Amino acid sequence: MAKGEGADQYSNNSLLTNKPVNTDVVKLAGKREQCDRLSICNKLCYAVGGAPYQITGCALGFFLQIYLLDVAQLDPFYASIILFVGRAWDAVTDPIIGFMVSRSPWTHFGRMLPWILFSTPLAVVSYFLIWYVPVIENGKVIWYLVFYCLFQTLQTCFHVPYSALTMFISEDQKERDSATAYRMTVEVLGTVIGTAVQGQIVGMANPPCIPVAPGDNITTEGLNSSLLLGQEVNTTVISPGITLDQTKTAYMIASGAICSIYVLCAVVLFFGVKEKKEASRPRSELMSFWQGIGLVMGHGPYVRLVMGFLFTSLAFMLLEGNFALFCCYTLGFRNDFQNILLVIMLAAMLTIPFWQWFLTKFGKKNAVYIGTSSVIPFMILVVCVKSNLIITYMVSFAAGVGVAAAFLLPWSMLPDVVDDFQVQNPDSRGHEAIFYSFYVFFTKFASGISLGISTLSLDFAGYMTRGCTQPENVDITLKVLVSAAPIGLILIGLVLFRSYPIDEERRQCNRKLLQEQRENEVDSETDSTELTNML
Repeated sequence: MAKGEGADQYSNNSLLTNKPVNTDVVKLAGKREQCDRLSICNKLCYAVGGAPYQITGCALGFFLQIYLLDVAQLDPFYASIILFVGRAWDAVTDPIIGFMVSRSPWTHFGRMLPWILFSTPLAVVSYFLIWYVPVIENGKVIWYLVFYCLFQTLQTCFHVPYSALTMFISEDQKERDSATAYRMTVEVLGTVIGTAVQGQIVGMANPPCIPVAPGDNITTEGLNSSLLLGQEVNTTVISPGITLDQTKTAYMIASGAICSIYVLCAVVLFFGVKEKKEASRPRSELMSFWQGIGLVMGHGPYVRLVMGFLFTSLAFMLLEGNFALFCCYTLGFRNDFQNILLVIMLAAMLTIPFWQWFLTKFGKKNAVYIGTSSVIPFMILVVCVKSNLIITYMVSFAAGVGVAAAFLLPWSMLPDVVDDFQVQNPDSRGHEAIFYSFYVFFTKFASGISLGISTLSLDFAGYMTRGCTQPENVDITLKVLVSAAPIGLILIGLVLFRSYPIDEERRQCNRKLLQEQRENEVDSETDSTELTNML
């Protein structure tokens, strides 16, 4: 059987081989097992570190598109360029940063934590400036493009080391899975916080809109250009007490609050988590960037996992990026959309423990099929039922259950793939950051393409900046973007998961084989110590 086909190449007899009992080995193994256990405090501090990525990502995912269109008043074409280039640049930086992290030397604080510490101050400054509308009209596109790309780069310097940190807080699979469940719960809580802070503050100052009667002869270009020229529209707005300047201020207040939370979470992570150095397991020789690509793409289970989650994650990102516009214009809930988003995230947060129990009880592959597909009926229902706020809230809560599975499962299964690689390549070590960064690279690059295409589709459909209503073609386009397209992507992802080879039996086999490798290392350590003492 080929090397990449599984762990069967290892003789099961090796697991049953009787060895002379060595009390020193037993003591060292016991100490190692004790060190691998994480306290609840350690898990919580580790989990808190995942919140900044989700808080900022949720705020950007749900609100950046509508902010660029209705507050910054950019043409949809330029907004699509900013969204695509920003996400594509973010995707490209992930493997580059992962490569740099994998080559980082060990410091007093570890290898991953210094990246988190030094990237945080610059990240919060660039994030704040994304939500500022510059006074120079001709420089808006460059302004948002530069600070959006800069923030994505600095956020990558935080998130890639943080993701890889999973492999360095414990060597025990159960402890890592437990810590991942804590992390996913806090990350979904982060999306709730991001939605609540951004949505509730901004929701109190919705941007004023221009009512357009069905018979009015107003073209998209005419409406957009008149707004860009700064014509006063406060006399015809739906919310006459709110001006566009107040809406801009609300976005800046929300971004300032999120920046404060970002810094607090980074501090808790840095001082609450200890990165463990594996002194007995030296890293492999440093490899080039292209060698790193060949390394991860040459491992079959990793490729299958990434491709499956590429499509399912893309489905949820497409839904996230267009749901605010869908609520405002197709459903007509302009003043309630932030509460609908909050219900989705609350449902996701509350059901994370259920999905952690489910994957432990029935296996991770089963959790993927059931959890991801559970959202499909509600994606269909939300576009088929006529606009009804109560039904929309019920559908949103049910959809949040599927969102929880989409949050938890990728990060719960990635460590299994890294363990599988380690079993098949016992002499190749220190590449965890590369595995994590390339997964994020593929998902972010695809999401950049999807957001760019979706915003461009709205432009072609005749989207009217700050219009209180939209043409029928825009409504149809939004229904496709939040229902038909995500459902198709989810189905493709589930088909790809059929070839994913790491089931529970193979996962447990890998765990035993890794444990045997570590015991052999302990044997070597003990023998070396005894030889040194004899000399």
